[in-house]
Amino acid sequence: MLPMDMEWAKDGIDGELYLVQARPETVAVRESKHVIKEYRLTEKSEIRISGRAVGRKIAAGKVCMITDVGTLHEFRPGEVLVADITTPDWEPVMKTAAAIVTNRGGRTCHAAIVARELGIPAVVGTRDATECLRNGEAVTVSCAEGEEGHIYDGSLSYEIDELDVSKLKPAPIKIMVNIGNPEQAFQVSRLPCEGVRLARMEFIINEAIKIHPMALLHPQRLNESDRAQIAEVTGAYARPQDFFVQGLAEGVGTIAAAFYPRPVIVRLSDFKSNEYAGLFGGAVFEPEEENPMIGFRGAARYIHPDYAEAFALECEALRVVREVMGMDNIIPMVPFCRTPEEGRQVLASMAKQGLKQGDKGLQIYMMCELPSNVLLLAEFAELFDGFSIGSNDLTQLVLGVDRDSALLPRDFDERNPAVIKFLEMAIHEARRLGKYIGICGQAPSDYPQLAERLVKAGIDSISLNPDSVLPVTLKLTGMETSSQ
Repeated sequence: MLPMDMEWAKDGIDGELYLVQARPETVAVRESKHVIKEYRLTEKSEIRISGRAVGRKIAAGKVCMITDVGTLHEFRPGEVLVADITTPDWEPVMKTAAAIVTNRGGRTCHAAIVARELGIPAVVGTRDATECLRNGEAVTVSCAEGEEGHIYDGSLSYEIDELDVSKLKPAPIKIMVNIGNPEQAFQVSRLPCEGVRLARMEFIINEAIKIHPMALLHPQRLNESDRAQIAEVTGAYARPQDFFVQGLAEGVGTIAAAFYPRPVIVRLSDFKSNEYAGLFGGAVFEPEEENPMIGFRGAARYIHPDYAEAFALECEALRVVREVMGMDNIIPMVPFCRTPEEGRQVLASMAKQGLKQGDKGLQIYMMCELPSNVLLLAEFAELFDGFSIGSNDLTQLVLGVDRDSALLPRDFDERNPAVIKFLEMAIHEARRLGKYIGICGQAPSDYPQLAERLVKAGIDSISLNPDSVLPVTLKLTGMETSSQ
């Protein structure tokens, strides 16, 4: 039985859902379910242009500029197809391309869909690739460096690391992943991991919603022009705030579905006030703070009158994911909780919004990222079901170094003895209390040797960025990948 690529459409008149297209998913058929390939550039050059990455591969070739269907005959197999946008009648030529680059288009444009089906890298939405690149020049198209794809000057060398997951030795602890982009969820879910330790809610809000939740709840506080723009975006919804709830639920639900039934720990929004102000309409509702990093964020925000209504929307979205979509594998997690009293108030607010701890198996975790969290872990453990160490915030608050400071980058180091002592204190106390504890900060991804030390301390799980899962897992298991 072949995997199928299926497209659906909801009729705006009768409200029914229709299947409008179905075709075999050829990439899934060709690729082994047991072999994971990781592409990695071994040299760099000037980045000529960037856009949205489709896939996670790398390819090199000569640029062939296609302006319309009449110039398709100029294309040669193995070249990089560069165009303003592609159309279905180009597909016979696209099948022979090393990579595709377009000025226009997003994740669901024709070029992106065909590139996924063919299993070739594509960078879409570059805006002016047809002007920046020259016909016949050699370039390297890289989609292996995250959400942004780059076109490099020249034909660069790269390696492909292959891992046969069926032969992978069990890691000494649970390996999990950090993820924010729902578009990458199904691909990342193929990695050898136990689930998601950190799903970043703010990524979904920033990318899919873009509007401050309080602006949706109180559009009357905005100027006439901004109100009109919000009305245009949310016109199809019964309430403007439903746009927020549905967008957030769809994003979280996609990640939860990709990893089901493995656990997906969803961190509640952790924007700082200056970041919230950057959302559409946000400046009206956000304070101006001297140091937002240690200001109006996390648990304190959820229970504050200036944001409590918006927090209720976050809870509503998670309730939809659990109860309507049936994704009961999600575990909400509270960030930046300064005191046990804050924790109690947040839990009470969540229960009021339909996320009652213990109801239908619902667990609620807390980020352990403040010195107070480590020192008072026993008190916090009376409230929360488990913990996840946030090494970024913990490091800055133990060392007194702003993690965003460009002047003190060398002083921000998770391997500092003081930071390691706090990490080990948290792990030992959680184990004494019989509470689950993992780490979702950047440190294990950057420093595999620190990951080994956390394993020795007795941590239950380590969550890594997707590109670090294989190297850290292999280091912990003593295995190697095969390179091409």
